[in-house]
Amino acid sequence: MGRKVGVIAVVLVALVGVLAVYLYNRVTVLDHEAVTDSVSVIYGAGGNVAVLRTQSGAVVVDTMTFPIQGRRILVLAERLGGGPTQAVINTHYHADHTHGNPAWPLGTRIVATERTRAYLERFDSAFWEGLTAGAAPNDLFTDRHDLRIGDKTVRSHYLGRGHTGGDLVVLFVEDRVLHTGDLFFNRRYPNIDLEAGGSVQQWAETLERVLALDFDRVIPGHGPVTDRAGLLEFQRFIAELAEFASESAAAEMSLEETLAAANLEHDGAFEELSVPFLFKFDRDFVIRRAWEEASGVVQPVELEAPAASGNL
Repeated sequence: MGRKVGVIAVVLVALVGVLAVYLYNRVTVLDHEAVTDSVSVIYGAGGNVAVLRTQSGAVVVDTMTFPIQGRRILVLAERLGGGPTQAVINTHYHADHTHGNPAWPLGTRIVATERTRAYLERFDSAFWEGLTAGAAPNDLFTDRHDLRIGDKTVRSHYLGRGHTGGDLVVLFVEDRVLHTGDLFFNRRYPNIDLEAGGSVQQWAETLERVLALDFDRVIPGHGPVTDRAGLLEFQRFIAELAEFASESAAAEMSLEETLAAANLEHDGAFEELSVPFLFKFDRDFVIRRAWEEASGVVQPVELEAPAASGNL
């Protein structure tokens, strides 16, 4: 009996070791590709990171999920971007787009919407304390924010609710490349953060304003780089989801009835996005969130005015 227990213990230790190596590699391995001569995208365990190369150095959009990733992104981004980071932009408050921020030196300009800063304070304050406090967004705006860095123009817009209530999009003007953050999941079922102001009902209209911008290539929050056609495909799905949820709510259908009646047509190529034991964004998830909004089951939290800069 004791020998069997010993064998089992050895096997468990080995499995834990294999899992630890897998997770370490999953978190730390980064891939990248060129979108234009000046714009690159970095892929890894988290939201897609964009890097703009300028005459003065790098501009970085989003920083993934862990500080260890941030440190690796910083090195890669400054190589791809031609020098020291001139600005970091956070498209929204979620950890998989912001928790790499502490890798950058204290005092780095970090751009976000005022709402994103407020959501950080409301939903993620524990992370932004102590040594990480100075890594929170410190250059805040409401509707539009322009940066002229070297030979490049970086224009950030807040265009309405969708994934959260504070998402921005970033236009690299001269390169005609748009980073949408999680307002666009390319052929992936999206997260819908109703509590932080997200809205299926308003999302398609927000994307209509995004589509009015002047761009050719699109870096989504998750999924491969695409173009206007890819963004339009996602918009059609969101509009269909919103209409179905509204009809379900008007008919006073239960969630179970709504899930059973769902006959969506614009998500045939979509994949679920999941991490075991943490989350799963699939068809049932987006239908449930759309029903919860349309039926009034979930309401966004009320926000306090965000701090202008400094510690949370």
